[in-house]
Amino acid sequence: MVVKQAGLTHRQRQALATRQQIGQAARALFARRGYVATTITAIAEAADIPAPTIYSAFGSKAKILEDIAWRAIEPLDIDRTHDAALAEPDPSTGLRMTAQLQRRQYEVMFDVIAVYQEAARTDPDIAASLQVIMGNRERAFARHLETISGHLAPGLTVSDATGIYLALVLPEIYRTLVLERGWPADRYEAWLAGCFIQQLLGRA
Repeated sequence: MVVKQAGLTHRQRQALATRQQIGQAARALFARRGYVATTITAIAEAADIPAPTIYSAFGSKAKILEDIAWRAIEPLDIDRTHDAALAEPDPSTGLRMTAQLQRRQYEVMFDVIAVYQEAARTDPDIAASLQVIMGNRERAFARHLETISGHLAPGLTVSDATGIYLALVLPEIYRTLVLERGWPADRYEAWLAGCFIQQLLGRA
């Protein structure tokens, strides 16, 4: 269902609905066939929208994937959650909040993350976009750890803590535990929070 947005003209709402329709079709195809095997022609057929319209709306397959990612991540309000975790006086609670955010992100858009990883191996534009995303992500983690640096395990630097953090949130770990071994998402979240607290704070 397409929700009308206040302040938009009828033509703008139509354009937005078209982009959403294209994105939904492309996301399903990317997940099923992979990024490389999915063509604009296939997306046009699945979306029931002419290929020239897709090129006019996005310009390239890479731009479609970028739009899908932004639409998926927007409802998560990641910046607000990070800020709330930073403001939390108890570092353990703050790390649990980030574990919950990571769980939610994977639940909502693991398919998009997997497609990004595949696409980055062959598409320079996606590779550059992914590098920016990962850089921003690492800086957000590092900022959190810098804030709680006084609570880190003895001898653990912020740089090393960031490395541990990045390793623990690798999508391959989520895939193994949740998608392949059948862990419930809340078990993954609890495991991740426990690892954060033990490895970064040195607490049982």
